Amino acid sequence: MADTVLPLFAAADGATQLQPELVEPSITLPRMKEGSEVVEDYRSVGLTLREHPVAFLRNTLRDKRMVACEDLRSLRDGRKVIVTGIVLVGQKPGSAKGVMFITIEDETGVANLVLWADRFEKRRRLVLSAGMIACHGKVQREGEAIHVVADHLEGLSNLLRSVDDRDEPFPITHGRGEDGATHPAARDPRDGPGAGPGGRPVRDIYIPDLRLGSGMKVPTRDFR
Repeated sequence: MADTVLPLFAAADGATQLQPELVEPSITLPRMKEGSEVVEDYRSVGLTLREHPVAFLRNTLRDKRMVACEDLRSLRDGRKVIVTGIVLVGQKPGSAKGVMFITIEDETGVANLVLWADRFEKRRRLVLSAGMIACHGKVQREGEAIHVVADHLEGLSNLLRSVDDRDEPFPITHGRGEDGATHPAARDPRDGPGAGPGGRPVRDIYIPDLRLGSGMKVPTRDFR
């Protein structure tokens, strides 16, 4: 057995000065972009308490004259419009004679789209695969119900995948885990529509397919 002291024990021998083997170089990691943090939230837990993904694209969509879902409330019946959002649900009931109903969502709320049978057949591949779409159509108002009757659909999945490259500030709101007695927060958005900060509903979209480096990809759920 050797009588020399091993480096490991020498370092832990109560020396007053740090030994070379204990000195590690400092590592500075680059700051993650806000959009990347949202993507990582969806990749890990399937939802986010940060900003809605479409919020990072709003300036780009506005430049293309695409309105937000909440803007439909102020538009007259028959008005031509382009509305965009993440595809939440696609339904084609057997009693609807081939008509497709699509629900999309952005950072302001949801919009209901009506796609006639002939237009569905022309854009079948897009409807069944796109994670985000732009609907070119006309506003249809029936009492409190508002729909957009689609004339044309445009796929925006590639734009959605660019969210992880966006770096725009957004607030992080607190949920029910906040201690209301010592740290009062705003009314919880899950208490009802428009109850969150800025009148926004809670963001809870299940997006399981977020492969590293691929950005944000949303699978369409087609319920028939």
